[in-house]
Order: sequence, then structure tokens, then C-alpha cells
Amino acid sequence: MATIPWLVDVLRGAGVQVVVEGDWLNRMRPGSFDPIGVLWHHTASTSSASNPHPALGICINGRSDLAGPLCQALVDYNGVFHVISAGRCNHAGVSGGSGPIPAGDGNTLMIGWEIDYNGVDQEMTAAQYSASIAATAAVLTRLGRDSSYARGHRETSTTGKIDPSFIDLNVMRADVAAKMAGGTAWSSTVDNTTSGRFTASANWGVSTFSSQRYGADYRYADPVAASDPAWYRFNVPATGTYRVEAWWPTNSGYNSATPYIVATTTGNRTVYVDQRATGGQWRVLGTFTLPAGDANRVAVSRWSNATGLVIADAVRLTRV
Repeated sequence: MATIPWLVDVLRGAGVQVVVEGDWLNRMRPGSFDPIGVLWHHTASTSSASNPHPALGICINGRSDLAGPLCQALVDYNGVFHVISAGRCNHAGVSGGSGPIPAGDGNTLMIGWEIDYNGVDQEMTAAQYSASIAATAAVLTRLGRDSSYARGHRETSTTGKIDPSFIDLNVMRADVAAKMAGGTAWSSTVDNTTSGRFTASANWGVSTFSSQRYGADYRYADPVAASDPAWYRFNVPATGTYRVEAWWPTNSGYNSATPYIVATTTGNRTVYVDQRATGGQWRVLGTFTLPAGDANRVAVSRWSNATGLVIADAVRLTRV
């Protein structure tokens, strides 16, 4: 049976923070292991800053119905890779085939990352995503494979798995490809304090109340039956597809249906978010085709039927 004793060195060489969990070189399941790709999962456990890796013990030791180890590495809330095994693990089950990954024994064919978030009302953190991209790119380079060999469990599963939730797997592969090419995709962030890039009327107040804010402060306003948008201006380099993300602090008194408006090539698109939850991190609003040029591209509108303050903090665009 083959092993991947090079895993820790490859991850650290890619700038990924690594914690080695015990005798990882000899912790494995019996059977063949000759990986050609990387498979992403989520654990279904709720992680947090105070409890960053709640599923670590299960991933190492397994469950009553499935012997451990359950992955080669667990990615905690802060993006730290806890390396568990250099060999075969019970993470993939039967592969139905996806992209270049053939049908067969998924545990033989793929290296597995268990990203520790619940996948129901919790997305992976920006730190988890960034570290997983870097790790996947480095491992596929070591295996001599391209980004198409990065898959999600929901793509290969024959039993209806949904993991990893809340990410576009084609975008993930594009980000892995950019990392493998030695560069990064174009990305730009506009905060409410970015000079010349954020505009809002005097109806929008300034607050430093929440420690989950992006930057020095953020803006807030009461919901009304009028738009009165706070606009974020971007100099988009070329017409193309861009991932739009937003950052807001969370509070029970904030708005449960805050409208974000994205100015696309085919007109404005509106996405509603619940600002009472999952704050203090980048949240993906969607992937949109945006026109080239320097103009207002994303807005937060006050026109909400829900109660609670509408928050405008930061927005990020990334070409995919």
C-alpha cells in the first residue's frame, strides 16, 4: 500500500499552517491507496473561534459505524491543517466518477480534506477556503495533476452526499488553477472607508460597535421603503465572470433581509442576506458577469421589509 509521507512538507512549503496529529505516518485503513486527486468535504460540525475543530476526534478515531481515520487532514475554523494520516482513509466511499476521477474506490483514488463547518447554516470561513485552495494546489502539483482533479464529495458520491456546502466547485477549481499557475486571480476589496470607492447619503450612520467589523468601522441605516443605496465602486479590468462577496458584522438587531444589488452586464441583480447571522467573515453573494470599467458595481439598499438595521461594511470582487 502506498502512502504520502511528503504531505506535511508539501503543505508547509505552500505556506499552510500545519499541526501533526500523533503517529500520522502509520495511522491508516487497510487496503490500496494510490491517489490521483483531492476531495473536499465538510464535517457537519459547527466550528467557531473558541471551538475551531470540534470534529477532530471523530476524524481521527472514526464513528461507531465507520472506522477512522476519516480523512488525511482536517481544516479547522482558522484554516489550520491538522494532518491525521499519510495513508488510506474512510472518507470517500464509492466514487461514481466525476471529471477525470473514474468510478471506483474513492478511498484509493483521492486524498480527503474534512473542512470543519456544519454546512447547513454555516459556511466555511475565508481562512478555511484560502488554506484549502493552497493545499489542494500544492498536492496536485506534487501528484502531477491539474486542477480538474480537485472535486467535491457531492460530485463523486453515489449516495447523495451534499458536501461541501455553499461553494461553487467550478470556482474552487479555477482558484486552484490560478494558484498552481503561480499567481492569483484579480481581486479587489472596497471597505466603507476606502477613499473614492464608497458613497452613501447622510442617512447612513457610522459605528464601531461590533468587533466583527471589517476595518475601522461600518455604516448602518434604518430600513425604509426607498432604496437610498450605499454604493461600492470597482475598476473591473475586463468583462468577465466575478465572484461577489460581502462582509458584515452580526447582531440580533440587524436586518434579516438586507438587499445587495449587483450591477451586471444584463442589469441589476438583487441578493438578500440575513445580517443577524454568520458575520465577521466573507460571505459569497454569487457569481455574476460584470462589465469592464470603473463604476459603481455593488450596493447595499435600505429597501427591506424586515426590521433591524441595514449594515454596509465591505465588498470583494474576484475574477473566476
